[in-house]
Amino acid sequence: MKSSPSPSPGVTEEEETHGARGGGLEKKIVIPPAPIEKPFSLWPGTYRSPVTEALWHARSSFVQRVQNSPVDGPAQSRLLNRTPAQSRTSVSYGFSSDLVLREHYRDPWNSIRIGKLLEDLDALAGTIAVKHCTDDDHLTRPLLLVTASVDRISIKKPMLIDVDLKIGGAVAWVGRSSMEIRMEVNQPIDAITGEDNVALVANFTFVARDSQTQKAAPVNYLVPEREEEKHLYALGEARAAEKKKQRMQQQQHSSYITAATSEQLRNLLTEGRVFSEMPALADRNSILIRDTRLENTIICHPQQRNIHGRIFGGFLMRRAFELAFSTCYVFGGITPLFLEVDHVDFRRPVDVGDLLRFKSCVLYTETENVEQPLIHVEVVAHVTKPENRSSEVSNTFYFTFTLNPKDLEVNKEHLVRKVLPATEEEARNYLARYDADHLEPLHTSRLEDSQV
Repeated sequence: MKSSPSPSPGVTEEEETHGARGGGLEKKIVIPPAPIEKPFSLWPGTYRSPVTEALWHARSSFVQRVQNSPVDGPAQSRLLNRTPAQSRTSVSYGFSSDLVLREHYRDPWNSIRIGKLLEDLDALAGTIAVKHCTDDDHLTRPLLLVTASVDRISIKKPMLIDVDLKIGGAVAWVGRSSMEIRMEVNQPIDAITGEDNVALVANFTFVARDSQTQKAAPVNYLVPEREEEKHLYALGEARAAEKKKQRMQQQQHSSYITAATSEQLRNLLTEGRVFSEMPALADRNSILIRDTRLENTIICHPQQRNIHGRIFGGFLMRRAFELAFSTCYVFGGITPLFLEVDHVDFRRPVDVGDLLRFKSCVLYTETENVEQPLIHVEVVAHVTKPENRSSEVSNTFYFTFTLNPKDLEVNKEHLVRKVLPATEEEARNYLARYDADHLEPLHTSRLEDSQV
């Protein structure tokens, strides 16, 4: 009796026998069934940079706990005392020696991709929030932690793509169900001395929700020990109080318009109306806001989700930044230089499968300083559900750019146009943003914060 041929690796003998055609064997490659426990590469949030990959490994035990915890487990009830040191986490970027890593973060102008850095900051802040909130009890259901807002992020010094860089942070303040996480980006001034210098500071606010009821859930206490930690805690408490005050004022005076504001609206609309009704006579050094608009639409895929199954905030920030950069580039005609992103509120969650539309425009410009003109770009993210015929604003981002000084030096006659509103809604947004940028109540606190 002739023995049957031994099956090839990955192909069963039965498949070879049934695959016979015309006296020959048709071999089929069979993918083995997936293991019961998902490998790390298939865990949520696989849309990661090399550095965020390391962060996900750092919180892998928590991810495993989220997947294995009982849905009907008891809520966390035991609150612990945590110090900032217990949540402090940092990640180093070896740009000087790791060419592969450098290539992941290099933009076309041989600088650091700021959008990817913002994405990493959010990922690291999420890891820090997880470390602070865990109660080390595997029987309780874990908290749902989401990014609620990000305070103004300003570039304090240029960052180089070929010099090692470090991002780090810790919980600086906690409320009942929210926490503020202070993040820093450091890059050595001198590669020889290795002296760290702060290139960027950001404050992320996370809120905790019960994963079953979706209601606010208490978080662990924070016990600052060092003087610097106590100072940061006081600043965080002051910011939280100021934000609460601002929300109340906005609710009370949302429709209140002063006589001065009304006059400003009329003046802006008068200038803009010339473009609409008499374009041949319009100022050639100006342009309408609507003529600076760009738009980008994406489908939110599972690869961009966080451990809770929703699209994480860092991904949204990166996509918004890249559209804002492109908007400024098309408007200014010279490579933009990022300066800051203003306070960002995450108004509603973005889920897998959502249609996400980013709409951008240049909101206003400041050209008094010809060596550093300022271009303010607004990006609004809309979650659109065609089947429900609905569209809601998820986030609004405000970015400030200038133009590359080296390019301006070459093009000394280069002109940055003034932008004008054509509708009352655009004029209101213009004035509201201008006032927020120049009359920011927390500006003093942030300056003091950056000097710590």
